[in-house]
Amino acid sequence: MKLRTGLLLTTAFVAGIAAAPISGLVAQQWGVQLFPQALAQDSNRADTYRLLNLFSDVFERVRADYVEPVVDRDLVENAINGMLTGLDPHSSYMNAKAFQDMQVTTKGEFGGLGLEVSSENGFIKVISPIDDTPASRAGMKAGDLILSLDGQSVQGLSLTEAVDKMRGAVNSPIKLTVKREGVDKPVDVSMKREVIKIQVVKSRLEGPDIAYIRVTSFSEQTDTGVRKAFADLKAKSGDKLRGVILDLRNNPGGLLDQAVAVSDDFIKDGEIVSTRARHTEDSSRWNAKNGDLTNGLPVVVLINGGSASASEIVAGALQDHRRAILVGTRSFGKGSVQTVMPLPGNGAMRLTTARYYTPSGRSIQGLGISPDVEVQETRVQPTRFGPDREADLKGTITNKGGTAEATLPPRTDLPPIVRDIPKLPPENQPAFDPTKSETDFQLQQGLVVLRAMPVSKRAAR
Repeated sequence: MKLRTGLLLTTAFVAGIAAAPISGLVAQQWGVQLFPQALAQDSNRADTYRLLNLFSDVFERVRADYVEPVVDRDLVENAINGMLTGLDPHSSYMNAKAFQDMQVTTKGEFGGLGLEVSSENGFIKVISPIDDTPASRAGMKAGDLILSLDGQSVQGLSLTEAVDKMRGAVNSPIKLTVKREGVDKPVDVSMKREVIKIQVVKSRLEGPDIAYIRVTSFSEQTDTGVRKAFADLKAKSGDKLRGVILDLRNNPGGLLDQAVAVSDDFIKDGEIVSTRARHTEDSSRWNAKNGDLTNGLPVVVLINGGSASASEIVAGALQDHRRAILVGTRSFGKGSVQTVMPLPGNGAMRLTTARYYTPSGRSIQGLGISPDVEVQETRVQPTRFGPDREADLKGTITNKGGTAEATLPPRTDLPPIVRDIPKLPPENQPAFDPTKSETDFQLQQGLVVLRAMPVSKRAAR
């Protein structure tokens, strides 16, 4: 039985946990469990056994002749991880500790620095710093490439190993050396580790009647947090809310069931997301069922290049249902599903098993979600250093089987004012300060759009 629970940007995305037996050939000599069935799908059995003999030969020669003694388990785990990471950027092997860490992370509380990261060209790339953590306070930025940790290069480390080194005892110091866009020399960033308790939902009133809800990731706490935030803001406004800004910028994703639940908060009925796997019986579809939390209030969703996976599920569902207007820039484009398969006593494997599709049938894999109203964060476009989106990653899977965005009917429900929304901030726009909403150009334009949207009869009091 498969129990799908979510998507994580790793550190990419995890789209579920599958507790299923994994059969295969056991290489008795070294206790290595291999999988001839998978290999034999595209080659005959004789070729499969020749390849397994090649693996065994290499394994034995490394054990016998490597310059230093090696641990068999390390060799096997490295081989398994190499097999998986060679498939695509999001498949990987997690040893028992890494698997436990992943499970802790999805609960929304863990120790460390507060960074969402992925592996890029041998270095560790920051997807986004998490709000109110040592990383965000120290000035870490989305797109930073981590070159070394306490002076030790991260090259040669797996993503799991690098993350493990960034975690440690509370209050212990660490120095990260990073390559930053637009900066010629490496930048040293020092901080102290803390227990990271992620506040995945933050909220406030914008003016007297606009509910601003920022979702930083999709953990087990997200939907509860969104519902509580809306109820609190509704009460603070004296039950006079005019609309909702749902901010998904720099949200790297998280659990699929939470993305479905948050979408369901705003969609009265209909499809939210579907997945298509290699085997038809493994494909799934999720539908809205709980009505509309806001009773039809206008909604604007803010997205950017850091909005990925679970964030794109929510944005795509609300856009396809014409339930919200999307403002910002094109999203990351991570439209694949990973299943985490526990390996008893040996951690787990994370394997790409499906693509997901928005209600209109779009696959956003490698494409992302296009905003309805494009608004750039800044006038200055930073110099790119390394891949910025899913399509830039090495070995990413293709976009396949979806409805082409260009064939979808254009939106006819946008308020006329969107024609006057500037794509770029003015030259005198003040520098962005997260404590001052007036410096957030995308948010300000989102508010303009929201206030121009009609309030439906369902939302009338």
